[in-house]
Amino acid sequence: MKEELNYKTDKQFWLLCLSSSLFFGSFNMMIPELPTYLESLGGGEYKGLIISLFTLTALISRPFSGKLTDTIGRIPVMIVGAFVALLAGVLYPVMATVTGFFFLRLFHGFSTGFKPTATAAYISDIVSPKQRGEAMGVYGVFASSGMAIGPMIGSYASTYIGINGVFYLSAFMSFLSVAVIVGMKETLPNKQKMHFKLLKVKFNDFFEKDVLPVAITFLLTTIPFGIILTLIPDLSDHLGIGNRGTFFSIFVVSSITVRFIAGKVSDKYGRVPVLITSSFLIGVSVTIISMATSAPIFYAGGILFGLAAGMNSPTIFAWTIDRSHEKLRGRAMSTLYMFLEFGIGTGAIVSGYIYGNNDQMFNYAFGFGALTAFTACAYLIHFHFFGTQRRY
Repeated sequence: MKEELNYKTDKQFWLLCLSSSLFFGSFNMMIPELPTYLESLGGGEYKGLIISLFTLTALISRPFSGKLTDTIGRIPVMIVGAFVALLAGVLYPVMATVTGFFFLRLFHGFSTGFKPTATAAYISDIVSPKQRGEAMGVYGVFASSGMAIGPMIGSYASTYIGINGVFYLSAFMSFLSVAVIVGMKETLPNKQKMHFKLLKVKFNDFFEKDVLPVAITFLLTTIPFGIILTLIPDLSDHLGIGNRGTFFSIFVVSSITVRFIAGKVSDKYGRVPVLITSSFLIGVSVTIISMATSAPIFYAGGILFGLAAGMNSPTIFAWTIDRSHEKLRGRAMSTLYMFLEFGIGTGAIVSGYIYGNNDQMFNYAFGFGALTAFTACAYLIHFHFFGTQRRY
């Protein structure tokens, strides 16, 4: 039956896309302004923790969200994730100390540990295997649109309504992200009622071994993303660029232009060849950014990074679904997202430490990201020619 489904005519698919766009926009809108906000609180030397603490709790929550997605259902887990993001947005202006700020970054991270995991599992339930890469490309366009619009809105909103206004706007977008999916039909058959025993996780709940090759690739290619989230605001200031959100908008818009095509190409020619190309281009783009001495070079690196990321993301998610068992898709998605968070967190911490508020260290901090991307490329080439599991 699933072979006959067409995501293009499925209302639920498009509602999920809209929901994800709002959700990703809600927490990305504050990213360009957080380094300056933290400095105003007296914690400027801890900029590397802005992203890493957020991803830490997202990482910790993945095994729980994966298990709950496969037991109580996709929709309840999505609602919990959006509610956490809403509550965090409301509390940022209230807990305006360095300690309170970092506590909220930890709390806020739980939202991304829950909602994207359940959303991806829901989409995998309703999309035909023959259209998997293509559908993930379309879904990625919406998610990336939120990531692109969010920083742009956040930077402009900060100018006119202040940083507290940005926090409240973030909370409102989180609310809208769950409002649009109210009334949607649950896709998990034989779902269980919530009880505390479901919160007990075993070692097997942490990892879905069949998707580990995908997860390793994602880890190595998201470390550069963690570096970009952490250092681009400061590099923008160093280059004399007024709006710190401009780079984020440019790279995400460029990623949108290629996601749909990349997904279709991976459906036709295979996931691994596309990922070999994308990981190589990520390495090249981060190298260009590390050497930027002017805005045009800086933006050129952003455009190429966006194209590479646009090829990488939908292919990664389609490959995950290819390799996962139908009854364990929540666990498979949580495994993938765990490696995503670990990659972003590692990139944030290591780059923040290397940079150390010293503009002379940008080359070395971004160089670390280029190295991991080229390592991913080498790993995929080896997997493609010598791997024993050929499911791609």
